[in-house]
Amino acid sequence: MAVVYEKSKGLTDAELHYCPGCHHGIIHKLVAETLVELGLLDGAIGVCPVGCSVFAFKYFNCDMLEAAHGRAPAVATGIKRTHPDQAVFTYQGDGDLASIGAAEIVHAAMRGEKFTTIFVNNAIYGMTGGQMAPTTLIGQRATTCQEGRTVQQAGMPIRVAEMLSTLDGCVYAERVCVTDIANLNKAKKAIKTAFQKQMAGEGFTFVEVLSTCPTNWGLTPVKAVEWLKENMIPYYPLGVIKDKGLEVR
Repeated sequence: MAVVYEKSKGLTDAELHYCPGCHHGIIHKLVAETLVELGLLDGAIGVCPVGCSVFAFKYFNCDMLEAAHGRAPAVATGIKRTHPDQAVFTYQGDGDLASIGAAEIVHAAMRGEKFTTIFVNNAIYGMTGGQMAPTTLIGQRATTCQEGRTVQQAGMPIRVAEMLSTLDGCVYAERVCVTDIANLNKAKKAIKTAFQKQMAGEGFTFVEVLSTCPTNWGLTPVKAVEWLKENMIPYYPLGVIKDKGLEVR
């Protein structure tokens, strides 16, 4: 029988622990396929966050390290500076990166550290029970804002990709989603570009992926995708936000 599809060699055979409808598995697949297609898998080094993807070291078939909450960019900085010829990436959620790790990611981008960050934004703290995150939308309910986030109490949600794009050391920032095949293909292209620019020595590269969290949003997987399209994309617009330096696409 002809093989029409097989699991990427960039992933292990471990069963994913993510909730039904969560997009982490899809995003893992795109990163893994990219590392294989670019010939980077054998030398790649990833850094896991604290959050829903805390066990990512079980799933990526390359060297992986676990960082303290929010500190993945600092760990990746040390790795890339001591292994400058290897592909280094952090894989982080919005609580890990945009809250406790905000200073780490800002200063890594400011310094132009030559690693890639895959930032998964589902607008809520997933693993710890659905608390409000820095990316939670105005009016969106969470366990710590049960009537919905307000500007008066918490300010406006952070657009991380736009914020980092203002820093000179950040050479590439793009926001994507994986809600359908067309957007999945755009996400794969963005991730590939980010790694290519990293390996060309251009500087810090960043891909933000809008993701669903059906469990904490209280929605079915299908409804969660609809909610993302209707609510997240208008506030977090898709597309290239910054592309500085050598064009590789």
